[in-house]
Amino acid sequence: MTYFDRLVKRTDGKQLFDYHPNGHVQRCRCGQAVFFDNLSCVRCGTGLGYHPTAGDLLSIEPASDTTWRVTSDCPQHGREYARCANVEGPAQCNWLVTDPATAPFCIACSLNMTIPDLSLNENADHWSRIEQAKRRLAAQLILLGLPVVSRKLDEQQGLGFNFLRQVPGGDPVMTGHADGVITLNIDEADPSHREKVRENMHEPYRTLLGHFRHESGHYYWDRLVRDSKWLEPVRQLFGDDRMDYQEALNRHYNDGAPEDWNLHFISSYAATHPWEDWAETWAHYLHMTDTLNVALDYGLQVETLALQTDPFDSSILSGCGAGDADPLAFLAFINRWVQLSSVLNVLARSMGVPDLYPFVLNADSLRKLFLVHAVVSDYGSAS
Repeated sequence: MTYFDRLVKRTDGKQLFDYHPNGHVQRCRCGQAVFFDNLSCVRCGTGLGYHPTAGDLLSIEPASDTTWRVTSDCPQHGREYARCANVEGPAQCNWLVTDPATAPFCIACSLNMTIPDLSLNENADHWSRIEQAKRRLAAQLILLGLPVVSRKLDEQQGLGFNFLRQVPGGDPVMTGHADGVITLNIDEADPSHREKVRENMHEPYRTLLGHFRHESGHYYWDRLVRDSKWLEPVRQLFGDDRMDYQEALNRHYNDGAPEDWNLHFISSYAATHPWEDWAETWAHYLHMTDTLNVALDYGLQVETLALQTDPFDSSILSGCGAGDADPLAFLAFINRWVQLSSVLNVLARSMGVPDLYPFVLNADSLRKLFLVHAVVSDYGSAS
């Protein structure tokens, strides 16, 4: 069963969540609940290692000076793995090395091309936050069945990360993507800096994970769309990517988004250029699927929520060029997401914090999300 299929399945024509009655809470061998970034159990001290392709946090114990044995009752029980070399130090990576080609690092850490200078103040804390967000991105991409290969192993199509900070008197570091390499200005790991930029840019949402998800959208546009059968359907829906990108950026920052952007785009920045529209839509697809999967993991039954929302109708997806993607399954996912996010926003307001998901879906953005889903699903089914 695929990552998306866990969210929705067809049963006698009715769309239902496919969930375990008690959820899928990760647990140590002692029974204590454990969480994605935990290095060890807080109750019994047992070591924990994340297995990226299984998507499970496993209880482990030393097997030798260099390997750890899985003690959990799972398909990997008794197998031995090395821990990522970044388990020590600021990164605090709890992933297991499951691919010998990436050793001594795990799949996620092998993507790093440049890390911050740890001799400089604050860089260690910044890198720790950055790696937490990047691991969440990498884990989700792997579970979606997307290609996650280090640029060091594949110079043509691999993915790499540069984490940079502006040096005194030097050029500003711009967060972005180019030729398979995602660059992040590590000042984004400073909450006060990030919040100041968010307010200055009039953005409703700005996080490290959001940066990673957006920039990964540019990378996967190159991998999955540019030279594929999906190029023309994407151009039909998102617009012609051959329009001058720099001119579009200048127009956006000088004039702002069109007044009616909220009728056609998922965010104001998505209105800048078809590439940015794709990247923003891609990021939202990752936001939605990951959050809804977590809700499912913890046994949250969205269909039992008292808050009901008006569902989107399947007619809205006609003519999207989405190939064989199932519109009913997709709409079941979307309608449950709208219901869940509405409740999450109310809960956030009750704590006096901003909405967890401060966006409103429109018909055009929904059609674009469906096409992103089709592209992702098509790659997963073909690989």
